[in-house]
Amino acid sequence: MLIKQISVFVENKSGRLAEITSVLADNGIDIRALSIADTTDFGILRLIVDKPDQAEKVLKEAGMTVSLTNVIAIGIPDTPGAFAKAMKVLSDTGIGIEYMYAFISRDEGRACVLLRVTDNEEAVAALRKNDIEIFEEDKVYKM
Repeated sequence: MLIKQISVFVENKSGRLAEITSVLADNGIDIRALSIADTTDFGILRLIVDKPDQAEKVLKEAGMTVSLTNVIAIGIPDTPGAFAKAMKVLSDTGIGIEYMYAFISRDEGRACVLLRVTDNEEAVAALRKNDIEIFEEDKVYKM
């Protein structure tokens, strides 16, 4: 039910993203989704990849600062109000959202929204209780 997300500390300098993505590519690791938040001097690159444990290992071996974080992946149908419903469930339960990002799955016909929340277990229980689809990790890694 939880998805392993790779977070990489990225210095804001030319070629750094190319270096990170090349390490992944050279090791046969496929990127499923990504997000980057930056400041003037650095950023945090968040990645969902098909082989998170291997990605963590090879990035660390390449001298990068890397961590694994558990996030939730929910499936959102392409209908008005579907995303609002999921956000209301979390709000009504008092669960805070630290950050989120999404990607569209052509095969699934829906968006996959990745959420970092204050309480994963409570969030998953509330979302399931309200018929919000929770994607399992194997499904996300293969999208």
